[in-house]
Amino acid sequence: MGLDTTYRVCHDGGVNHPDSPPPAEPERTPDAAEKAPDRDPAGDPAPRPAPDVQPGPGGMRASDADRDKVADRLREALADGRITAEEHAERIDVVYKAKTYADLEPVLADLPGGTGASATSAASPVGASAQPPAAPPRTEPGTAVAILSEVKRGGRWLVEAETNANVVLGKITLDLRQAVLSQREVTINCACVLGEVEIIVPPGVRVANSASAVLGQTEVPFDDPEAPDAPTVRITGFALLGQIEVRRRAVGEATLSERIKQITEDHVHSRVLGREERRHAVREAHEEHRRLRDERRDHLRALRDERRHGRH
Repeated sequence: MGLDTTYRVCHDGGVNHPDSPPPAEPERTPDAAEKAPDRDPAGDPAPRPAPDVQPGPGGMRASDADRDKVADRLREALADGRITAEEHAERIDVVYKAKTYADLEPVLADLPGGTGASATSAASPVGASAQPPAAPPRTEPGTAVAILSEVKRGGRWLVEAETNANVVLGKITLDLRQAVLSQREVTINCACVLGEVEIIVPPGVRVANSASAVLGQTEVPFDDPEAPDAPTVRITGFALLGQIEVRRRAVGEATLSERIKQITEDHVHSRVLGREERRHAVREAHEEHRRLRDERRDHLRALRDERRHGRH
């Protein structure tokens, strides 16, 4: 058998030989933590006390349903033109990486009905607000027809993947500023004969025109957004002796014709009111003149009666 030739260095700098026994360690008095039994009398591990954790409303864990609700709100804001496509992509990344309600609150803070720290709680999921939830968009037929008439679609309505606009000696106006797109790219197929199709889109929406014109006109804006994933409205069809026009305007922005119409109405209204005031003043002057004339006639009649009584 070989010998163990390992040497140990002592605290005093000496060397212990292999045959020397190691020094005995001093006994330690167990403290209160060591005295606590790790097992119960039955031999099972003793239960540890639960940590005193009381998270605030913003520290509550968010569920997959909460993240989906916030993602739906962001898609709706993108369709309404409230956020750009780049902002939508950044916020979606934050949403699906969020772990608590506090992580989800900044995503909706600048949107209508956004939640704050006081509004978030376990009983009210993320996305709930004091305002009632928005009503679903209005459903419209897939084909709009205007023959010797005018058809308008506006407000909050659902734009299907393909919409037809057929005009004969009429006009169709499709206002998409508050509409909800069913897909990221929708198509509007126009058949315009001796008429006009006007399409209004909000900023941040790309317009792709492939419509043709025969003795007519097609006009689309050229200030398309640079984001590659921006919502797209594709215009197809034809204009025969007619016009297909796409205009870009923000929500609440009036057109030049609407502003001229409003100014004209205000001017006419003020003129009518001024004319009515003058008529009222002339009417009052005539009434005052009649009153004075009647008083003078009554006074002369009374003087004649007095003279007659004096003669008798």
